[in-house]
Amino acid sequence: MELRHLRYFAAVADTRHFGRAAEQLHMAQPPLSQAIRRLETELGVALFARTTRQVDLTGAGEVFHADVRRILAAVDDAVVRVERFTAGVAGVLRIGLTGSAAYRRLPALARLVKSALPGVTLEVHTELLTPAQEAGLLDRRLDVGVLRPPVRREGIIHRALADEPLVLAVPEEHWLGDAESVRLAQLRQEDFIMYGAALGSVVDEVVIRGCLEAGFRPRRAHEVAETSTALALVAAGLGVAVLPDSIRAARREGVVCKEITDAPSVGLVLAWRADDSSPLLRNLLETLEKDGTFITPENPDGARHENHQDRDDSLCDSLSKATQIRQR
Repeated sequence: MELRHLRYFAAVADTRHFGRAAEQLHMAQPPLSQAIRRLETELGVALFARTTRQVDLTGAGEVFHADVRRILAAVDDAVVRVERFTAGVAGVLRIGLTGSAAYRRLPALARLVKSALPGVTLEVHTELLTPAQEAGLLDRRLDVGVLRPPVRREGIIHRALADEPLVLAVPEEHWLGDAESVRLAQLRQEDFIMYGAALGSVVDEVVIRGCLEAGFRPRRAHEVAETSTALALVAAGLGVAVLPDSIRAARREGVVCKEITDAPSVGLVLAWRADDSSPLLRNLLETLEKDGTFITPENPDGARHENHQDRDDSLCDSLSKATQIRQR
């Protein structure tokens, strides 16, 4: 049984007329009649009751007609879906983000994808440090990553999104809580909340380097795997944390953020596999390019939405409608 025979049958069943069905199918009537006969022979049942005046479905034909309509509709839907996938306007985009980047970047990215590529679903994996994202990209568990450079593994391409200053997160009641800004040297006696040493955090490397240049090594009092946990421990008064400026978007109760006048900055890039030629990735990169998301000589500040915090916050409530979030 061929798919075209089902379409022949459906046309005759819908029109109840071999001549009109043949016109609809752009074919001659005799071959259509022969095809229906072969279909009936294959099924071993009469599908049509024919008279000189009319063509009606038999009981078996009625049952077959209902199933054929569902089959043809499913086939047509499948064709549309694969065409949209091939065009890069439908499918699932698996994206990884560092914990701090998720606070500000995720709403802006979700808004952009929803607007420019409404047929694309984001599968989001947050709280992934750079080594984990590199592994996820190369293992094909992620399609793109928003991570902190440097990217050390081969086979990954990246483009700059931002260069973020580091800020100090302290409990509200901390002795630096009322300061307008601080210097790294003032943190010499503080307990630091940092990412686990084995996790390979780029932010930790930058923080340690900055503190050494200020004349001390930070005292690693608590280790965490997630930025959200680091902020929770700060709120609990267990130490301070030096993190990228984007954590300000988290607005954690009990935590205040202070500018560090002599702190180094840390980069943020969008990364993807060098061998990924998918139309969806191509469309995403073109969309980000047009939106001015990447740092270029003409756009040295990177993403246009970096400072539009009020807009990003309003998007958080509707984010689940545009994405499927998988926390990690």
